[in-house]
Amino acid sequence: MTDSPTGDPSTHLDDFAVGLDFALDGFQRRSCRALEAGSGVLVCAPTGAGKTVVGEFAVHLALATGGKCFYTTPIKALSNQKFADLRARHGDGAVGLLTGDQSINARAPIVVMTTEVLRNMLYAQSPALDGLSHVVMDEVHFLADRFRGAVWEEVILGLPAEVRVVSLSATVSNAEEFGAWMQEVRGDTTVVVDEHRPVPLWQHVMVDGDILPLFEDDPDRSGRGVLVSGVLKRTVQHVVGGRPGGGDRGGPRGGAGRGSHGNRRGRGAQHGRGRSGRDMRSGGGGGGFRLPPRPHVIAGLDREGLLPAIGFIFSRAGCDGAVDQCRRSPLRLTTDDEAREIRSVIDRHTADLPREDLDILGFPGWAEALTRGFAAHHAGMLPVFRHAVEELFTRGLIRVVFATETLALGINMPARTVLLERLVKYNGETHADLTPGEYTQLTGRAGRRGIDIEGHAVIVWRPGMDLGAVAGLAGARTYPLKSSFQPGYNMTVNLVRRLGSREGRLLVERSFAQFQADRSVVGLARSIDRNREALEGYAQHLDCHLGDFREYAELRERIGRREKELETQTREARRRDVVEQLSSLRRGEVVAITSGRRSGIAVVLEPDRSATDPRPLVLNEDRWAGRVAATDFRGNVQTLGTMRLPKHVAHQSPQVRRDLAGALRQSGFTPPRKRPHGRKSAATDDRELADLRRRLRRHPCHDCPEIDTHSRWAERYFALQRSTDKLVARHNAAAHSLAREFDRMVRLLSELGYLAGSKTHDTTVTDAGMLLAGVYAESALLVTESLRRGLWTGLGPAELAAVVSALVYESRRGEGGVVLAGPERMRRALDDTASLWAEIREVESRHRLPETRRPDTGFALSVHRWVEGAPLDEVLFTAGDADGSPLAAGDFVRWCRQVVDLLDQVGIVSGDAELVSTARSAVGSIRRGVVVVEAP
Repeated sequence: MTDSPTGDPSTHLDDFAVGLDFALDGFQRRSCRALEAGSGVLVCAPTGAGKTVVGEFAVHLALATGGKCFYTTPIKALSNQKFADLRARHGDGAVGLLTGDQSINARAPIVVMTTEVLRNMLYAQSPALDGLSHVVMDEVHFLADRFRGAVWEEVILGLPAEVRVVSLSATVSNAEEFGAWMQEVRGDTTVVVDEHRPVPLWQHVMVDGDILPLFEDDPDRSGRGVLVSGVLKRTVQHVVGGRPGGGDRGGPRGGAGRGSHGNRRGRGAQHGRGRSGRDMRSGGGGGGFRLPPRPHVIAGLDREGLLPAIGFIFSRAGCDGAVDQCRRSPLRLTTDDEAREIRSVIDRHTADLPREDLDILGFPGWAEALTRGFAAHHAGMLPVFRHAVEELFTRGLIRVVFATETLALGINMPARTVLLERLVKYNGETHADLTPGEYTQLTGRAGRRGIDIEGHAVIVWRPGMDLGAVAGLAGARTYPLKSSFQPGYNMTVNLVRRLGSREGRLLVERSFAQFQADRSVVGLARSIDRNREALEGYAQHLDCHLGDFREYAELRERIGRREKELETQTREARRRDVVEQLSSLRRGEVVAITSGRRSGIAVVLEPDRSATDPRPLVLNEDRWAGRVAATDFRGNVQTLGTMRLPKHVAHQSPQVRRDLAGALRQSGFTPPRKRPHGRKSAATDDRELADLRRRLRRHPCHDCPEIDTHSRWAERYFALQRSTDKLVARHNAAAHSLAREFDRMVRLLSELGYLAGSKTHDTTVTDAGMLLAGVYAESALLVTESLRRGLWTGLGPAELAAVVSALVYESRRGEGGVVLAGPERMRRALDDTASLWAEIREVESRHRLPETRRPDTGFALSVHRWVEGAPLDEVLFTAGDADGSPLAAGDFVRWCRQVVDLLDQVGIVSGDAELVSTARSAVGSIRRGVVVVEAP
């Protein structure tokens, strides 16, 4: 236990508690006591429960004992927020900030930073780590993020043993498992789990304007219950059946109103008729049902005293659309005095924005919505707009925010109510149901500690909604934390540099991902044993008086496997044919796309000569421009003819796409009526398959009168055998899986010259490896190889920014892009970088490693023009979507800052003085206008 200067081991916590304006909860006190006793702590508690108090005590403890504390968060917005909080408590001189693009008082004893910054410091063995005694990892459950989660584990594994780690997590169901891993890799770690919500949460469903309780029984403080409310079920039946209302309606708790807890009711809402919103009813059954307009929903929440509210809508367009819908209505949620105060906040936040950019940024409509008390909040908004919304909502000046789920991550914007219109969201690949963890994270925003005596979650009902599934979602207690850790090139070379390949391999094996995999191995082994016992029992039912029925069944099994193999061979051969045909297409050729939503005719704008996965750029009749692949064609690729094209086709331009699509439609080319034939099935002439079928027919058991009974047991036997084989494969793959992947990375990096070594000497890092060690981008290997080969040498600042953008930018629709306009030197460098990516991809495939992300040139022309001084409206439309809509201003700023980040890295690691100068010049040119405007 750490002694204070007075010798009293409890003094530090007592001193800390004196400075608080509230009494510590039990879980906070337990956590702080453990930390003061010298233990690391893992704190899992609901959103709004006060976990950060434990982190703030770690800061206090570090200062009191002469140590240093790093406070890490997953995103810059949280770091900025925490920086302001800690400065207010400890003074400007004691607190610093490091977020990649900001460095303030970096040598202070308390430094707030993003987790990536600390990871980079560990790999660089920064002297700033000297004297570090405590690290707070806020939102540590972020290690489940599939894109950035590995960083958290890298930090936990890489911190010096003497550093005490304070991990703050949302409630997860496997906290003990995570704590056991922390205990294993960090030493003494106390796990403190608290599921008690300081502000109880009530779950409701809004049906046709009425707000009804979700649960029949009395739920716990987290809003979890068991039985679906009978009132709710009857009301839904009435709405679906088109009968008059259920008569048993009332406020959110089934009562007559909300006045009992002191909430403001009816304040300023100038929309809706009738207490329970019956003007919103569309009448009829489910087929004629319409969701109530958002202004009516918000007015209903206001009448029930349930504002302020956050309405989570899982798309940016949906958030903006909700605000527009409210603007078109008479809805107003603010007084005249509040509107004037809002206007002053708006003026302060936007004072540095160029006046000429305000219209293109949608400023007038955004400001009007704010003064009326509602706003959107999403990543597509300009950062200063988002910060203004956050300040106004936190101060209670705006009453409703329509937000994407990114707001749920740590930003301090709690509300009385969380509104959910849908329980499905797009996860990047498909539309999927919300998980219990996601639902809990979102609804955790409901209920402001010290302001509200209860919080509320309101789900808007729609036809087809399964109330039982909704209750199960709201009542679930299972949200496991699953690691996303896997080695990367930068991680591998840095581990070898710091520890050597043997110790680096051992560190990877100590990851939480491998810890979870190893635990799964035990369960898999038990399942394999049980299956093998069952197989012995099944085998007894395969006795046949005519012969060996297992041999007969194996023949049938082999026939089935061979048929599948031949089917796969045929499919692969047909794909190779399509690949060959695609790679031979020429510019201007018109082809028939025969599969998928882009079916129809298209003209080739840019061929792709890749031998393995050609993706030529095409434009179709519907003005869509993008890359097509082999999966877009069934049968052969059919060329219909040729069109003449201009020398350069700027397909990003809506006008160019419109004109070219019109010419394509008028060209007279039509898709074929029948699908072009591919090669015939490989099974047709396969001798092995024919021999197996012949042997089956001649087998003695073929004529057994009990063949059906034997066959049923055989099917069970072989199905279980296949299942067992899969379990064995999973068992073998899980054991030491990450270490084997690390070994493959070491071999690839050795082959490319980044590492060197032999069987007798441990692997060492070469000069090229030192270059790779300083590049932390997702495409680190591609960046480093481009630098080594001099692909970017001789480029100007705008051209370099354009090429670098292709390695950070990712089109929202995943369609990528190609630059057919701009300087020849820039286009050649982009082509060379893309060709290098294809080389790297082939090497990765050979070493069975995950593929480096393909360069995406969709932002290249936009950032090129920005660096050259083009106005904002021009560059936003240059990088717009295929439908002609401009790039969102927030996205533009974010991608510019990511380009700046990678250019900064290039400027640091490159040994080419000219390239360093060019990178710095590009950074200076990007940093202008909206890109550099920060919150006041």
